[in-house]
Amino acid sequence: MTSVAAERPRLLLKYQQEVVPALMREFKYKSVMQVPKLEKVVVNMGIKEAKEDVKILEQLAIELGQIVGQKPLVTKAKKSIAAFKLREGSPIGLKVTLRRERMYEFLDRFFNVALPRIRDFRGYAQSSFDGYGNFTLGIQEQMIFPEVEYDKIKKTQGMDITFVTSAKTDKEAEMLLTFLGLPFKKK
Repeated sequence: MTSVAAERPRLLLKYQQEVVPALMREFKYKSVMQVPKLEKVVVNMGIKEAKEDVKILEQLAIELGQIVGQKPLVTKAKKSIAAFKLREGSPIGLKVTLRRERMYEFLDRFFNVALPRIRDFRGYAQSSFDGYGNFTLGIQEQMIFPEVEYDKIKKTQGMDITFVTSAKTDKEAEMLLTFLGLPFKKK
């Protein structure tokens, strides 16, 4: 019989055993329920070539699915914009919302495998917080993830990753993400 702890992601165990006590000391919370937590991670890819070539969209959907471990949702244009030659309802990107164990497994791979593969990486700027405890970062190309096979890439594509937290302030969210392993630039 397997234990429940063995099935839990490493980053979730780190959050429960190390991050929660550290945040309680740092911000002097009276209850564990006050400690901010990650609620979800949203990975978004805007693909301008999707309206002309459906094959690129399909290939990027396969790659994004391999990266996050979940099938992405195709996002469609909400309204027509003539200047961009865009029609309402045409595919313009991909989106995945990760929660619970799958979110922690993706973040573990992202922090420990993908980020160290970025050349000349010095950390992310704290200016990407939105004022409500959420943080968004951009990645230039999907090749930093080991799940993507280099030979099968038809188009290099960037993506945005948004961390949605229950933190009330950006400082609380920054400490949470720092303790989890997201590198920030030194001030």
